Amino acid sequence: MTQAIKDYAVFVGRCARKTLDGDWRYYLWMTALTAVSLLGLNAYCKQLVAGLTVTGMSDQVSWGLYIANFTFLVGMAAAAVMLVVPVYVYKDETLHDVVIFGELLAVAVIVMCLLFVTADLGRPDRFWHMIPGIGKFNWPISMLSWDVIVLNGYLALNVQISGYLVYMVYLKRKPAKIWYIPFVFIAMFWAISIHTVTAFLYVGLGGRPFWNSAIVAPRFLASAFTAGPGFLILTLQVIRRLSSYKVTDKALFMLRDIVQVSMIINVFLLLCELFKEFYTDSAHVASAKYLFFGLHGHYGLVPWIWTAMVLDSAALILLVLPFSRRLRYLSLACVLAIVGIWIEKGMGMVIPAFIPSPLGEIVEYFPTLNEWLICAGIWGFGMLLYTILLKMTIPVLTGQLTPRESAAMNIESKTVWHGNFRDAA
Repeated sequence: MTQAIKDYAVFVGRCARKTLDGDWRYYLWMTALTAVSLLGLNAYCKQLVAGLTVTGMSDQVSWGLYIANFTFLVGMAAAAVMLVVPVYVYKDETLHDVVIFGELLAVAVIVMCLLFVTADLGRPDRFWHMIPGIGKFNWPISMLSWDVIVLNGYLALNVQISGYLVYMVYLKRKPAKIWYIPFVFIAMFWAISIHTVTAFLYVGLGGRPFWNSAIVAPRFLASAFTAGPGFLILTLQVIRRLSSYKVTDKALFMLRDIVQVSMIINVFLLLCELFKEFYTDSAHVASAKYLFFGLHGHYGLVPWIWTAMVLDSAALILLVLPFSRRLRYLSLACVLAIVGIWIEKGMGMVIPAFIPSPLGEIVEYFPTLNEWLICAGIWGFGMLLYTILLKMTIPVLTGQLTPRESAAMNIESKTVWHGNFRDAA
């Protein structure tokens, strides 16, 4: 066991050294992300000293840009299941060679989710109240305690799956199914649970009628399965252009089909929600009116939501038309969908529920520069982490990083990793 731990430590060290190799574009990208991350850290230090008074949040609007980003990113993390299902359930090998990148994306995104929750805490030093056995966890009564379980559990599952499979590729060994297949199927259901539990956090708040809808969880999942695979389409194009790893057009267009269907469902559910809100014209429609048309001279979110509607519509049209069979149009559709859903599931989902307040007050929310800097810093760190994970993994998957063994083993190690990886499934 001790030798196995040492061997794994050597593997991690050799992979980490690969992150120092790259051309000027790689160093420019990493420098920019590091600079943005440090700006965000500086802004967070200011918030840590002064408290949440440096944000645009108030007693009336207690959730803002941090929770908006958190909600969107939970969906991005859940999207990894859309690669796992075709490969491990339907035995379709089209996405087999890129499924590992979905797992790595889930790891980076969940870390970002946890950072956004930390940024939203006025006293992050009191997080220990949520630790089982130390604080008062309030499980299973509290939906927040469920969210803590599913997020950290999903992070652990994806670290286990991706770490084990990449290490087996490095050793040129056939992975033992007992060490990853059960975790893969657990992660499939867990991925759905992380967004469903997050949706239940909103739906369970009876004092916020804007969130009291049974289709919030399905809407969350539909948007997740649009934005997540859409981001992977963009990532995979960068990988195959800047590295020796080969990503087939067939894999990209299969992801395109997933994004297309999910986007249609997402827009349909949004229209259902709009019908429910405006056709009944009850007193509870005030938040929706504020979001789409403004309320009593207050129009803070109107430009946001109509921008999201235009972007979602444009993305849907591009995805439905044959134009999206061309990669440049597909990339444009993915960018439009990601930005539109970020607004729709962020600013358009979280903020309106607080306006007007249960007492009828209209207190608008406008994020401060400090909030934007913290959000940019977390996004920069997340992209930095994802880049590092890819930089550590791709040399292993392409056979560039192998154990220092005998000449005979080195000759054998030149066998392309895909065969072993497919056999394992």
